[in-house]
Amino acid sequence: MSLIEVTKEGPVTILTLNRAESMNPLGAPGDGDEFLAVANAINRDMECRVVILTGAGRAFSAGGDVKAMQNKTGTFGGTTPAISDGYRDNIHMMLRALYGLRVPVIAAVNGPAIGLGCDVACLADIRIAADTAKFGVTFLKLGIIPGDGGTWILPRVIGMSRAAELFYTGDVIDAATAKDWGLVSRVVPADSLMDEARNLAGRIALLPPHSLRQTKNLLRQGQQTSYDTALELAANTQAMMHTTADHAEGVAALIEKRAAVFKGE
Repeated sequence: MSLIEVTKEGPVTILTLNRAESMNPLGAPGDGDEFLAVANAINRDMECRVVILTGAGRAFSAGGDVKAMQNKTGTFGGTTPAISDGYRDNIHMMLRALYGLRVPVIAAVNGPAIGLGCDVACLADIRIAADTAKFGVTFLKLGIIPGDGGTWILPRVIGMSRAAELFYTGDVIDAATAKDWGLVSRVVPADSLMDEARNLAGRIALLPPHSLRQTKNLLRQGQQTSYDTALELAANTQAMMHTTADHAEGVAALIEKRAAVFKGE
């Protein structure tokens, strides 16, 4: 069964994890290929300015397929090398594809985001949670470790101490705690979650697409480079932006006291 339902609403693309009957588990054979194909299509589509990632039904994603783990099938089956390759060639492919999206990504977390599901949400640039959402990285309770790079992802979102607390205890926190810890930007009633996400996406989509993509790139680079390198990247990127028609439009709109219309030129 296909994992991702893709819906285009003008400059906003909505990706819905679509295995609602089993709380949107991740890591089935082919999930990595599907995520990669979707991400590549979005990156090539200059009409797409923002992505909203959410889950169908009552969960965002319950994480890895526990039944497949129990039955030792798919990604979680075979000998040690086979399982390692299953992670590298499937789960890791899925995560790399999501991380490699060049447009801003909003995770609209509609329910539990557990284990791999939590890490997927944390790869988004912005997270909005329904008041029904829950978050946990419960790998140790299953006798495994965070096999999807979560130990790299989560400390960058909430800091080392709180990330360690969640990993070491396997605790699941509610949406209010997630907001207090900086895991999400805001918490909204469940029935207004997608309206809030669409509203935010719509505001972002009004901005020039090349500048949006380059700003995301600079944010990512800034987490891993020195300040001097970040400044050099900014100087080179800014020089390119000054030559665009969208820059001229933004300046003209400000001077003329009107709303700018950015065309990606």
